[in-house]
Amino acid sequence: MSDIWWMILRRLALGVLTLFVVTLLIFGAIQLLPGDPAQAILGQAATPETLAALRTELGLDLPAWRRYLDWIGGVLQGDFGVSLANKRPISELIAGRLANTLFLALYAAVIAVPLSLVLGVLAALWRGSWFDRAINVLTLSSISFPEFFVAYILIFWLAQSGLFPSISNIPPGAPLAEKLYRTFLPALTLTLVVTAHMMRMTRAAIINLLASPYIEMARLKGMGPTRVIVHHALPNALAPIINVVALNLAYLITGVVVVEVVFVYPGLGQLMVDSVAKRDIPVVQAAALIFAAAYILLNLAADVLSTLSNPRLVNKR
Repeated sequence: MSDIWWMILRRLALGVLTLFVVTLLIFGAIQLLPGDPAQAILGQAATPETLAALRTELGLDLPAWRRYLDWIGGVLQGDFGVSLANKRPISELIAGRLANTLFLALYAAVIAVPLSLVLGVLAALWRGSWFDRAINVLTLSSISFPEFFVAYILIFWLAQSGLFPSISNIPPGAPLAEKLYRTFLPALTLTLVVTAHMMRMTRAAIINLLASPYIEMARLKGMGPTRVIVHHALPNALAPIINVVALNLAYLITGVVVVEVVFVYPGLGQLMVDSVAKRDIPVVQAAALIFAAAYILLNLAADVLSTLSNPRLVNKR
C-alpha cells in the first residue's frame, strides 16, 4: 500500500478516536450541569419517593460509567433514547429537524461555494483594481459581524419591507419553491458569513501560484491572464481551496444554531436550544453528538480530499 493511503488510514483512525473523545466530553459536560433532571420534570412539589422512582426509571441512580456505556451502546444501534419532555423517541424528534438543518446548510452551500470561487478568481485576475479592493472590504466587513447581527440586518432590510418572511416556519408538505422562499433569509445569512473566508482563500491560493515558473512560462507563450488562471493556476490551487470549502461546509452544519434561533427555523439547532431550556438532557446529548460528528467527518473529508488533490503527494504513489 502506498504512503498516501497509509496517510489517509491514519487520519481516518484519528477521526474515529476524536469522535470517541468527543462523546466522553459531551457526556461529561451534560453530567456537570447544575440541577436535578428528575426535580425539573416533576417540579418542586414532588415527594422524595416519587423523585427516587423517576431517577430509577431514568437510570440516574446508576454509576456514570454505566450510563455512558448504555448511552453510547444505544447510539451505535441508532437508539438515542426517549425525550424527557414528551416521552417520544429521540430519533423521531431529530429526523425531521435534522433534514431541515441539512436542507438549510445545502441551500447556503449551493449559493456560497460557486459565488466565493468566482469572486476569488476575479479578485486574483484583477488584483489591485477597484473590484479587488471593494470585494476585500465587503468580505472583511462580513467576517467582522457575528451571525445574529447579519441576520437582524437582513430582517430589517428585507423582511420589514415585506420581500421575505422574518420567521422561517415551513409547513409540512410544503413544495420546494415555498421552502426556498421561506428559508432564503437564513440561507443568505449563512452565505454572507462563509463566502468571505472561501473567497479570500481562493484569491490567496491563486495569487501565490501566479509567481510560479510554469505560470511565467505560460505567460511567455502568449496565454491570456484568464486562461492562465483558469487552466493552470486554479487546478493546482485545488488542495487549499477544497480544504477551506470543506471546513466552511462543516461550519454550515454546526453554525446554524444561532441562525435557526433568530429566524425560528425548525431545525436541529432550534430543537437543541429548546431542549436546553426544558432540561431535556437526552435530546441535548443527541443533538450535540450529531453536530460534533458532522463537524469531525467534514474536517476529515477536507483532509482526505486535500491530500488526494495535491499533485505532489499523488505523484508519489
